[in-house]
Amino acid sequence: MIELFGADYSVYVRSARLAMEEKGVPYILIPVDVFATGGPPEEHFKRQPFGKIPALKHDGFSLYETAAILRYVDEAFDGPLLQPKDPKSRARMTQILSILDTYAYRTLVWDIFVERVAKTREGAEADEVKIASALGPARTIICVLEDLTEQGAFLLGEQLTLADCHAAPMLNLFQKTPEGAELMESSPKLLNWLQAFKVRKSFQTTEPNQKN
Repeated sequence: MIELFGADYSVYVRSARLAMEEKGVPYILIPVDVFATGGPPEEHFKRQPFGKIPALKHDGFSLYETAAILRYVDEAFDGPLLQPKDPKSRARMTQILSILDTYAYRTLVWDIFVERVAKTREGAEADEVKIASALGPARTIICVLEDLTEQGAFLLGEQLTLADCHAAPMLNLFQKTPEGAELMESSPKLLNWLQAFKVRKSFQTTEPNQKN
């Protein structure tokens, strides 16, 4: 069984969990809170020298970085293929993964969701300047993802891929903000995909205990 180290609130941990759920791979989530007082526990740096999550252990093999974990889960285990065989579709999947990591995570999750929802839930004030500054990049991100979303049940058409597993946690949080909900409403293909993905068993199973 895979040991996955991380916190259920993390979109990156949820991405890895979604891949394992969709693949049918047994795993156990071992809690690591990187936001705990004093930071991650010292032993976690032996698994992940940068102190990030998730990290994985399986049969004596250790791995960190979500993109590597996603591909390992798909390639090391039997089950539905989560990466297209066609070179063009595979490249498109990789492109979406890169867009999410390079542009979407910081903008949609930290600059908008955390400011608008997470901070205010704890009684702090949102940084309206940060949110306003993030809206332009957010529009570009959502527009690009809308353009790349193909007709079908999933982002790349009829095959569920790692792109779906990676995108769903980030866009789910973004949609919880008024700004995100408005932008998603103007992106019908992306909105329909997210609404359908949210009712999948894998998504419901990986819902954080701390409701976002």
